[in-house]
Amino acid sequence: MAPVCSQFWKAIELTNKSLLPEGLYVSHLFTDKQVALTPDWLNEIVEIEVGELRYLWMFRPSAVDLILTKMMRNNPQDIGDIRFILAQGKVEPAELEKAFASARPLEIAELQEIFVKMQPLVREMAAQSRAIGNVSQNLGSQFGS
Repeated sequence: MAPVCSQFWKAIELTNKSLLPEGLYVSHLFTDKQVALTPDWLNEIVEIEVGELRYLWMFRPSAVDLILTKMMRNNPQDIGDIRFILAQGKVEPAELEKAFASARPLEIAELQEIFVKMQPLVREMAAQSRAIGNVSQNLGSQFGS
């Protein structure tokens, strides 16, 4: 019998083939229990401004939780997204470490392995982002910005 993860992705592939004539596809189908998140992620969500809509409120996970969710796949787009989030300068290394330690273990062993293997890369990206931010800040103060 194939591992659950393989069966899941095969089902997505077959579903997408059947939806192709309508121009539709399925990409990410996970519950919050199947995604790397901190235990209190729902208390840390950030509102997304949507203009003057009276009955629509949109939220996203915090920067740290977004990073955790992107660490599960280890693909170039997600790595680029992590780099972008870190470049915004709102994630401290201690906050990342706390998130790594407190993230719920993933139900799918393959995804948990990827998540753990991604941690050194994310630490390195955070250190690089922080170093670039410090250089920019020092240059700005030298030139009166």
